[in-house]
Amino acid sequence: MRRRPCKVPWFCTAIGFAIGAFLGKNFEALSDYFPLTLGYRVHAAEIVRHDLLPALPADIVLSKKDDSPDQIISPPSRASEIMRFGYPGFETLRTHEDFLLSYDRRNRVANWVMEHLTPEGIILGPDVNRKKSNFSADSSIHEFFRSTNDDYRRSGYDRGHMAAAANHHKSQSAIDQTFLLSNAAPQVGEKFNRGKWSDLENHVRAVVRRSRNVYVCTGPLYLPRREVDGKLYVKYEVIGKNNVAVPTHFFKVVLVDTVEGHLNVESYIMPNAEIDDDTPLKAFQVPVEAIERAAGFLIFESLPKSQLKLINGKQSFFINLKLKDETEDSPQEFSADTLVTRLVDPEIFAQQ
Repeated sequence: MRRRPCKVPWFCTAIGFAIGAFLGKNFEALSDYFPLTLGYRVHAAEIVRHDLLPALPADIVLSKKDDSPDQIISPPSRASEIMRFGYPGFETLRTHEDFLLSYDRRNRVANWVMEHLTPEGIILGPDVNRKKSNFSADSSIHEFFRSTNDDYRRSGYDRGHMAAAANHHKSQSAIDQTFLLSNAAPQVGEKFNRGKWSDLENHVRAVVRRSRNVYVCTGPLYLPRREVDGKLYVKYEVIGKNNVAVPTHFFKVVLVDTVEGHLNVESYIMPNAEIDDDTPLKAFQVPVEAIERAAGFLIFESLPKSQLKLINGKQSFFINLKLKDETEDSPQEFSADTLVTRLVDPEIFAQQ
């Protein structure tokens, strides 16, 4: 008897085409239910579809994930429609040979600058000449948001380095990069940029020479000031046609990897004002937490403080502070919040 050919393959093929058409037509709807299997990735407390976002610069890095429950949001299913004509973008990050920075496009200065320094890297190379380096606008920053030499001209302020030029002596290109104005901010010249701030930079290099690795985070602050009416106000000058912000203070956090294998940290806040030459650097030491609260971001957040041996020259500062706070009968040391209040009080750091 002659057998009839099997029609199952045709039936399966038909079903396959139907399923494929359904998935293609309803991809957006299905993606709401299966975000992690249809092209999403978890990043920065969000689930973001790659194909829903306009192309971003390669140097963009999203902020770290916040694991708090109230920060978890649903996939943005209409992002492509909402951002059809453009995406405002994230913070502007720039990488260089030995440092990188986050640029504040509104204030035309950096948010922060991060350096990795070694004893070998700060030695002046045979073909390196600082006199060949000149300040120039950072052409990688959009012209709407960059600062220029004209902004500083006759302003009364120095173009103060965030990543110090003398920290990057291994090549001419390395030192030249520190003269981009994205790495500069308006600083009082006499007795600050050419005074106590320079002393702090020299101190950092002295630490580098006797250490294995040093990581430095530097940046501006805009701290409130108490006025005669008793209220706190954030006020700062702007200079030039581009309205470059003049910070009220600057910070520097120094993480030291010693030759013995210990980790120490030093952290400073200085007012952008004339400072007496006799004032010791220790007078400007503050807890890292105070800087973080004032700046609005965490510094060296991946490093547990329990791994630090010395903090501003004192052993186990944060551990002792925590123990004192948790012990009712122990005297209370100042908290980071209290310190910030003290810092912004004109009687503590008066603007000269």
